[in-house]
Amino acid sequence: MDLERLTQRLEGLRGYLDIPQKETRLKELERRLEDPSLWNDPEAARKVSQEAARLRRTVDTFRSLESDLQGLLELWEELPAEEREELRPELEEAAKKLDELYHQTLLNFPHAEKNAILTIQPGAGGTEACDWAEMLLRMYTRFAERQGFQVEVVDLTPGPEAGIDYAQILVKGENAYGLLSPEAGVHRLVRPSPFDASGRRHTSFAGVEVIPEVDEEVEVVLKPEELRIDVMRASGPGGQGVNTTDSAVRVVHLPTGITVTCQTTRSQIKNKELALKILKARLYELERKKREEELKALRGEVRPIEWGSQIRSYVLDKNYVKDHRTGLMRHDPENVLDGDLMDLIWAGLEWKAGRRQGAEEVEAE
Repeated sequence: MDLERLTQRLEGLRGYLDIPQKETRLKELERRLEDPSLWNDPEAARKVSQEAARLRRTVDTFRSLESDLQGLLELWEELPAEEREELRPELEEAAKKLDELYHQTLLNFPHAEKNAILTIQPGAGGTEACDWAEMLLRMYTRFAERQGFQVEVVDLTPGPEAGIDYAQILVKGENAYGLLSPEAGVHRLVRPSPFDASGRRHTSFAGVEVIPEVDEEVEVVLKPEELRIDVMRASGPGGQGVNTTDSAVRVVHLPTGITVTCQTTRSQIKNKELALKILKARLYELERKKREEELKALRGEVRPIEWGSQIRSYVLDKNYVKDHRTGLMRHDPENVLDGDLMDLIWAGLEWKAGRRQGAEEVEAE
């Protein structure tokens, strides 16, 4: 029966969620929140409060659902068969709560709750690829808006003829990095080209990188002697006030060659602060990868932005989007490109967690 399946699902989630450990951690955080000295550091207090709120939601939802299902089970056994259908609304509500809990288990990895730094670069395909990169930028911006996230443009370089040559955005919101993390990889577009007078079919590629925003307490030391900071005139759209002032800032980390450019505001100081913040995040990610050499052999490895490397194909003339890792296919590419990504993202998180079997190799179009 449905109730038995729901109860089994809840038991299956118990291990993934590790409720006793969460309850222990929650008690520890609540003790800290009762300590008046914590509030002398508003930032530390904010982070403790946020972690406690996240844990409380998970624990309360699990315990409430556990109690509800126990009550429903007792009712089910007492009711005659012909009256059990009356419990259908309660069962459907329990199923929704179980889905929410299951999704939380997919976001149970380091930094999932943090903001995301998302970078898009065109690959093979010339002007077509630049246009495709801009389409992806709009897709992720619309996705963020649908989730109630804030989007801050860090850097944006227009393409030589159309689209963009580079874009980096900061997506702010709870679990922004966790949700966007499976989007990292190569995305492939197939369509009749609007830039081809003959309307021939073209294939374009763009690469997406997603890393978490690094908290201030993460120890990443930026030595002044290892930095080159250049100030320049902002480029691209943004209004006359932006384009005629030396407000753009480029920071080069000399030991690694990592370069971050920020021209999002008219303030040189604010651009410099944001560029250094992004640089810290990139250096942190670099160190993390050094400590975890095995990542090179895992699904998150960096691959060329070209044929054979794609994680997802968007085939517009055949009206479908297919994720090549999970096998999930959609037949409404216009909605996907408008930011309707949640089913693709949950499937990608399942794949990352090893709970979804990989799809067959990508087929030729």
